[in-house]
Amino acid sequence: MSDFVKSRLNMKRRILIVDDEEINRMLLENILAKDYEVLLAANGKEALEIAESEKERLTAILLDLRMPVMDGYEFFGILQKDEVLKNIPVIVLTSDREAEVKSLNMGVADFIPKPYDVPEVILARIGRIVQLYEDRNIITATQYDSVTDLFNREYFLEYETIVDQYYPEDQKDMIAVNVNRFHVINATHGLEIGDEVLATIGRCIKKYVQAYYGIAARFDADNFYLYIKSDDHAQRLYDAICNSLKEILEDSDSRIRMGIYKNASANADYARRLDYAHLACNSIKGNYTEHVAYYDDEISKKENREEKLIHDLDRALEEEQFKVFFQPKYAIRSEEPKLASAEALIRWVHPELGMISPGLFIPLFEDNGLISKVDRYVWKNAAKQVAKWKKEYGISIPVSVNVSRMDMLSENLAEEFQAIVDEEGIDVHNFLLEVTESAYTNDQANIISVVKELREKGFRIEMDDFGTGYSSLNMLTNLPFDVLKLDMVFVRNIHSDERALKLVEFIMEIARYLNVTVVAEGVELKEQYEVLKDLGCDVIQGYYFSKPLCAEDFEKLIEKEIGHDN
Repeated sequence: MSDFVKSRLNMKRRILIVDDEEINRMLLENILAKDYEVLLAANGKEALEIAESEKERLTAILLDLRMPVMDGYEFFGILQKDEVLKNIPVIVLTSDREAEVKSLNMGVADFIPKPYDVPEVILARIGRIVQLYEDRNIITATQYDSVTDLFNREYFLEYETIVDQYYPEDQKDMIAVNVNRFHVINATHGLEIGDEVLATIGRCIKKYVQAYYGIAARFDADNFYLYIKSDDHAQRLYDAICNSLKEILEDSDSRIRMGIYKNASANADYARRLDYAHLACNSIKGNYTEHVAYYDDEISKKENREEKLIHDLDRALEEEQFKVFFQPKYAIRSEEPKLASAEALIRWVHPELGMISPGLFIPLFEDNGLISKVDRYVWKNAAKQVAKWKKEYGISIPVSVNVSRMDMLSENLAEEFQAIVDEEGIDVHNFLLEVTESAYTNDQANIISVVKELREKGFRIEMDDFGTGYSSLNMLTNLPFDVLKLDMVFVRNIHSDERALKLVEFIMEIARYLNVTVVAEGVELKEQYEVLKDLGCDVIQGYYFSKPLCAEDFEKLIEKEIGHDN
């Protein structure tokens, strides 16, 4: 620590002198008193009491070895067993050359020979040791993550190179560990429980790498990495982490996922080692039945494909390679189903790769933040189509568009939507906004504020994928929305499973209480349709009526609805 910093802190270091000779204590006190706050003890027992009470404030201990009651050797041995006291530098006071060597071998920081006839040398030695240990403590404090006590990113990368230098012949694996939906743990259980989960994982991983000769770090949030001698680590490490979490999380077995890059040490590119383990880990993201993945050629191909999609996105938008499809929604409260609205869905017709499933590119763009570009393309095209149908057929067909979590963080989102409907001359009631239930669990207060602003401008909000997130029923009474979209997982077995039926009945009761419209997704069978109609569901969409259609084919439905012959 620099003299400037010391002066700014305006504090004296506290030093404990332990010597049974009063004259020696007085001499050292006189030498040190100007620069240090001095505490005195006549033997090891007195010193131990002082050290215990002052452990957080002691800077150094000057220790005589030969004393009654408790000598210096016994005192030093006790210090070494305490996690805090062992970090305080001990400087031995002795005139015995053999004792100097023995004490240095024990681990003392330095020694000061008796008699104390050169005060400048004593001050210089103490000053050097104090600065050395303070610098060491600062480095120690900065190299470890405060929550998990594992290395942080920078020190992990540094020690990774050292491990390779000292053990070049050993094959080593890079392992990435992540917690599925960790943000939900924070949202539902609180940050304190979230930190406890991280700390528990950290302790488990630290114990594991100590047993199997490796190093480990927490990089950020819930991302952990291990660099460890190659072995069959997967099941052992997975079981160890899950078992350590069982008292905190009931579903610990489905929470942990790992990506392993075998023989990572053969790859000289340190950044790639981490990337490959991370890619393997992410390859099973959202998969609650697979917990371990290995980096291989398939993941490499997937990475290259995703890189191409990211690279080609802007060009695809410019060339209108994306096509907006519309899935009809039918109102079923009347005797005959009636076309009520549509959901805008995106398809990518790539000039080289052909038709690309949205299941491939949407999660990719959601993860890297590019989804907002795609969303805005859909918004504008959907609004144009609503305006076109109004002009050509004289009727308004409301269309719902997806609003991602990333979109909800945009500034002036309400003004942006207002500008889109104003430009096309359509009514805000015909431009429906779908917000996924999971979006409400992230930064809930801010999301609610944005939704309220949108509703004040007249936009209707549909809560999409209801029932697939966490704490849904708890949130319902607090969240502003107009339409509840029942996820297809509830619909799938509604006609054949009494429990599924009862659950949907319960949700319908809640919707009626909240006075919101219910839309059921994924309806494929007549039996499903009939059950939902009997339950009083308002609107359904799914293959029972129609798959998603291009604009031209959707127009045929409109014409059929209004009685055109075409």
